[in-house]
Amino acid sequence: MTAAVAEANPAPMTPSAPTTDQLFALVERLHADRPWGRVLDAGTGAHSLSWVMGLPTTAWTAVTGGEGGKDQLARRHADRVRPQDRLIVGDWAEPGLLAGELYDVVLADYLIGALDGFAPYFQDRLFARIALHLRPGGWLYAIGLSPMPDHAEDDGGRLILEINRLRDACILLAGHRCYREYPDDWVRRHLEAAGLVVEHSERVPILFRARYVNGQLDVCRSKLPLIRDLGLRAALDQQIEDLRRRALAEVERTGGVRFAHDWVIAAHKPG
Repeated sequence: MTAAVAEANPAPMTPSAPTTDQLFALVERLHADRPWGRVLDAGTGAHSLSWVMGLPTTAWTAVTGGEGGKDQLARRHADRVRPQDRLIVGDWAEPGLLAGELYDVVLADYLIGALDGFAPYFQDRLFARIALHLRPGGWLYAIGLSPMPDHAEDDGGRLILEINRLRDACILLAGHRCYREYPDDWVRRHLEAAGLVVEHSERVPILFRARYVNGQLDVCRSKLPLIRDLGLRAALDQQIEDLRRRALAEVERTGGVRFAHDWVIAAHKPG
């Protein structure tokens, strides 16, 4: 993961906080009464790190892809970091990252989808790589977003697809890489190939609200200064705001757009 890419291409696919709270609550239910021990947040962000900090861990290590992200998270959570906790910049394609360290729980929260923006073409090796840091008997929890379908059956779904396509177009026109999401069956196969035993896999419907609409379209706006063609930039600016108006009206009318799904997978390493 390179710092330049990490700072230039913020995670565009993460749904709103209520959705991710639901996913973390599911992880807690799956973990039941087992101790958390030492936890590795393998691809940290503001929301996952805040959740990990609220767990009864003995220590945690959180890995981010760039110095900018590390500094932002360190400032935000400075009063919650214990002496035994660590926030580090790392690249899972580097063999020496966390060499020899073992953890009781590994969290991969939206990591597989984000990896294309940091270390493209490494996805097929990711779970084998991070499983090296899971102690025998330990648990890995993977959270992700299923790839969006090509078509939607209602206006709300069509608006979500339109937002995502516009976001990706702006990212590409700015010279950056889009993220690539993977389905749960692909993830299960690669977890098993890494020697882990998948114990639970669940799909969770997503309810897209105003926070998602504004977040994705703000990603679009952040790319506009990097587009050289001023006419194209102006046209995209107008399209962004028109789409924002239409999507927010749909969210207000319906209370949220239910479309697509996330997945949560729990796997353990045989002891």
